Amino acid sequence: MKSLKEKLKNNELTIGSWIMIGHPISVEVMALAGFEWLVIDMEHTSIDINTAQNLITTIQANGIKALVRVSKNEEVIIKKVLDIGADGIIIPMVNSKEDAVKAVEFAKYPPNGKRGVGLYRASKYGVKFEEYKKWVEEELLIIVQIEHIDGVNNIEEILQVEGIDGTIIGPYDLSGSMGYPGEFERDDVKKAVQKVLDKCKEYNIPSGFHVVDTNPEKLKQKIKEGCTFLAYGIDYFFMRDLAIDGMKEIKKEQNS
Repeated sequence: MKSLKEKLKNNELTIGSWIMIGHPISVEVMALAGFEWLVIDMEHTSIDINTAQNLITTIQANGIKALVRVSKNEEVIIKKVLDIGADGIIIPMVNSKEDAVKAVEFAKYPPNGKRGVGLYRASKYGVKFEEYKKWVEEELLIIVQIEHIDGVNNIEEILQVEGIDGTIIGPYDLSGSMGYPGEFERDDVKKAVQKVLDKCKEYNIPSGFHVVDTNPEKLKQKIKEGCTFLAYGIDYFFMRDLAIDGMKEIKKEQNS
């Protein structure tokens, strides 16, 4: 079976989802759906580093890759998330070549980076450090999030940074940076998204998108547009949408 890293290198389709509920049961339920990877969101949730470690353990125990969207492109949080055993990181607000270089340097050990050495869970508490060093170079995933118009404008330089395994577009922040938060259907927002997709194709870098809508047709559309690294929904969106739609139907019947 191909690893997630191999699939990204080959630009093959891979679908995951987003974890914002900081409880292992949420992960276990989501694992039943057949996702290849799950992203623990530390940027927009109350999930702290201890909770993240428990969620990573649960995700990996279910045979799924555990990625973490860190709170910012910052050395300490990236180092901690990797030391507790994340299979990869998603870096928010990568808006320039310099941002992308920093992300790689914070994630990799010298000579390819500047990450400090901590003998913790990822290296089996130091027992497997040599193996872990090799794993970092061969299997660690570094995904940059393009979610600002500056990132779109600098996409060509970002994609040329060695060590970047893929991109993922954050539609809410991208549209917000253009002055229209949540207005994805505007022509100028669509044009910005398309520029990222086109450049990713040109440089043979996987292009990703977080389709927060739980309607599968929206995800299918992104596949048609050429996205290969796709996040589908959010854990509580699936629960929210089914509950709301179900109750609407029940109330409609009761009031008819």
